[in-house]
Amino acid sequence: MSIAINRSFLSHGRTLNPHKIPPQPRHYSTIPPIHRHSRFRRISDMSSGDSFRQPLTPQPPEIFPFELKEDSDFDQIVSPDGLVSICGFGSLLSERSARSTFPHLINFRMTILSGFRRVFAHVAPVFFERGVAKTETKEISSLSVEPCEGETLVVTTFEIQRSEIPAFIEREHEFRFLAVIPETFNGLFYTTPAVLCSRYSDEEYFKNRCKGSQEIFFQRYGRFGINKIWVDDILPCRVYLRHCVLAAKNLGDLAYDNFLDHTFLGDRKTTIREYLATAGSSIMEEEPPEMLKYRYGG
Repeated sequence: MSIAINRSFLSHGRTLNPHKIPPQPRHYSTIPPIHRHSRFRRISDMSSGDSFRQPLTPQPPEIFPFELKEDSDFDQIVSPDGLVSICGFGSLLSERSARSTFPHLINFRMTILSGFRRVFAHVAPVFFERGVAKTETKEISSLSVEPCEGETLVVTTFEIQRSEIPAFIEREHEFRFLAVIPETFNGLFYTTPAVLCSRYSDEEYFKNRCKGSQEIFFQRYGRFGINKIWVDDILPCRVYLRHCVLAAKNLGDLAYDNFLDHTFLGDRKTTIREYLATAGSSIMEEEPPEMLKYRYGG
């Protein structure tokens, strides 16, 4: 059965393979309903136990996105089943990689997220820990997303247990956590918000996450010679970029083209397609270190 997608910026004129299009939310019996918090009552008009499976239409609520500042804030978007939805836009485009981090995730699927762009402008300490950061060439950047009107991303969405959120916050310590509403491939919006790791700022990070402690900052960043996290004059970590590109390609042409054309260097002008065609032309030919071949294999 063919599913019409009214998104020319995603299809690039291709005839889409219907088998590449993910099932709609109603096919997932475990998609959690939205938490019945007062701030969400305008979102859904639930009259029966099954109504949570129907996505919003045609527009998401105006309150989104909003920031989740503390662990307790995640309770606002947890389902009665104790599930929280997560949006993946980089390494989490790979189900294999996502399951390396979240072994018990469920409902891994492609979705659409409007109003954000992907940017390589974030120094990632994990690349230093794993020995794949190249400081001499400034190839040390991971991905984050930031608000950008008119941009649209193909992302993945899946559910984890609420009990996994403290570890998630610890692992993604330097990000701003936003509650967003992903979109289906036929233009409808999910009733369940998802968590998105967005760009933070150095000032907010030091004040809010490090609690103003130089010791905490040193343990996480300073010991690697890093004194600033969010910078624009760095380049993607090579093995990480290759992994993200392969992950997007494995999802199909829709996700692959979107990643290449809607992911930018820190200048916010150069797309990854352009970067790989010039300075980064050898990146896709390089194999990751043996210990990372599985995790960074796309």
